[in-house]
Amino acid sequence: MQYAIETSALTKRYGKANAVDNLCLKVPEGSIYGFLGPNGAGKSTTMKMILGLVKPDSGSVKVLGKTISPKNRLEILKQTGSLIESPSYYGHLTGRENMQIIAMLKKVPEKEIAQTLQIVRLESQQHKKVSHYSLGMKQRLGLACAMLGHPKILLLDEPTNGLDPAGIQEMRELIRSLPSKYGMTVLVSSHLLSEMDQMADYAGIIHHGNMIFQGELETLHMHSRHQLLIRTQDNVNALQLLQERKIPCKNKGGSLVLAGLSDERTALLVSALVEAGIGVLRIEEQQMTLEEIFLNLTGKQVSL
Repeated sequence: MQYAIETSALTKRYGKANAVDNLCLKVPEGSIYGFLGPNGAGKSTTMKMILGLVKPDSGSVKVLGKTISPKNRLEILKQTGSLIESPSYYGHLTGRENMQIIAMLKKVPEKEIAQTLQIVRLESQQHKKVSHYSLGMKQRLGLACAMLGHPKILLLDEPTNGLDPAGIQEMRELIRSLPSKYGMTVLVSSHLLSEMDQMADYAGIIHHGNMIFQGELETLHMHSRHQLLIRTQDNVNALQLLQERKIPCKNKGGSLVLAGLSDERTALLVSALVEAGIGVLRIEEQQMTLEEIFLNLTGKQVSL
């Protein structure tokens, strides 16, 4: 597998504390990689080290197969775009004027401005002063500036932060389209785990600067425990029947809760209940959410 971004034993200390501790990050090319963790976990520090904005104490960073050094840093980073923390802008200028400044700094042809504004759906607001933009429009302008020059890699730090539900939905759809439409690899950090569940292909979970999970999002969901909830007309006798068959089960909240079973075993269980004269009212399968998996991996004391 080819990696667009790869770090090896990346470490950054502030005082005696490790903000990032021996981090090995692997972002596959053409993917949306969700970089997850609570606030203060080390996500922004990692992204700043990838961009060369913060110097690591040890470890290395590879971008597009090349190890970043002072000699090649600018050349490599020409192929990246970023939106770290909140977008910067000149409020007294229009959206288009802000982008003209960025295009000049990046040495990007001005014709790309109109194309990029269309991608982020700001073409109708481009002549409006940015100080009059909504928060969602400012976020989209920041994303447009990051996308100027069609970079191969985008680093987005909490791009949906502070947006209303409609703005989150719009930003999510926009980010999801980038790999397929424009061939970009996107590293997006967030503490909104539900957002990553709907957006990312791969995920890395960082906690106190340490990577505690990395892999496909489907693999992360395999950490979830399936449960079967069965509601019957006689839970007391149903519980006794299950225990006699040595099926671990408990009566909770008016339902019998047991570990997830195969379809075949579930069918046999229902048949046994019916044959015993116990009516089955409802069967429901429950799976842990991404938030619950996260809390199990990091400890329930974590505040997102």
